[in-house]
Amino acid sequence: MEHSDDPHWYAMRATYRREPEAVKFLHEEGVGCFVPMRYAVRMKQGRKVRQLVPVVHNLIFVRANRPEMYRVKQRIVYLQYITDSRSGEKIIIPDEQMKRFIAVAGTYSDQLLYFHPDEVNLAKGARVRVIGGEFEGYEGIFLKVKGARDRRVVIAIPGIIAVAMATIHPSLVEVIQ
Repeated sequence: MEHSDDPHWYAMRATYRREPEAVKFLHEEGVGCFVPMRYAVRMKQGRKVRQLVPVVHNLIFVRANRPEMYRVKQRIVYLQYITDSRSGEKIIIPDEQMKRFIAVAGTYSDQLLYFHPDEVNLAKGARVRVIGGEFEGYEGIFLKVKGARDRRVVIAIPGIIAVAMATIHPSLVEVIQ
């Protein structure tokens, strides 16, 4: 339930690839945000350059309470809520789920794989907790994903995006529930 004084993570779109512009404005306003990024090799003036680019163009997560969101929406008209196609409600991500997602996606590792939620069947995997290594303590779904030889731990934001961690040896995961 959305309370006006409690900050929430909102899934949003910054139309026409304006997410860097939106991030700059949000930081200036003191509003929290996150854009999943990865390194890509691009050509600039005839030279290959490795630079950070958004994983999904136009996708931005904003952490604010209702009055802050109202103020932001008044100033950035191209920032739009992503809504659940069935209910029409704004997609709000729980803090703990977003914290896990940022911890993994924020590493910018070349070994991370990103998927649209329809591309991974989370029901086929087992719910696990990582018990060793870089992602110790994180929970997700352990399953085989397209483009990877081994099974990986997947952290998903339902209806928005899923990220598969780097390959984790099965001895470093424990099944929960």
